[in-house]
Amino acid sequence: MKSILIVEDSATTRSLIRAVIEEIGDFEVVEAPTGFDALKLLPAQDFDLVLTDINMPDINGLELINFVKGNPRYNHIPLIIVTTERSEEDKKRGMALGATAYVTKPFKAPELQGIIRKILDL
Repeated sequence: MKSILIVEDSATTRSLIRAVIEEIGDFEVVEAPTGFDALKLLPAQDFDLVLTDINMPDINGLELINFVKGNPRYNHIPLIIVTTERSEEDKKRGMALGATAYVTKPFKAPELQGIIRKILDL
């Protein structure tokens, strides 16, 4: 079973993303309300995909991506940024750090599902 980590400080948005993922199929979905919580979860499990917001307290999504892509143990994990940040500069920065995809909120479920399916080769 594939394992997906959602890193998002909004409980409502985490629930929405979880529902979108669960419509695709049977995944183990783990939630982290902060980037710091995500850093604690990464060593505990092998994740197949991480979805992260940019704007979060403590460690933001870009810092999380930088950590994941800079660590040989985790740098194979694809990352999707799901954020309200719409500027081309933010998108370029996220992709340059190693994000696989960039989705802006509010997103449409089929769009996010299509990206997840493509990344996980479903």
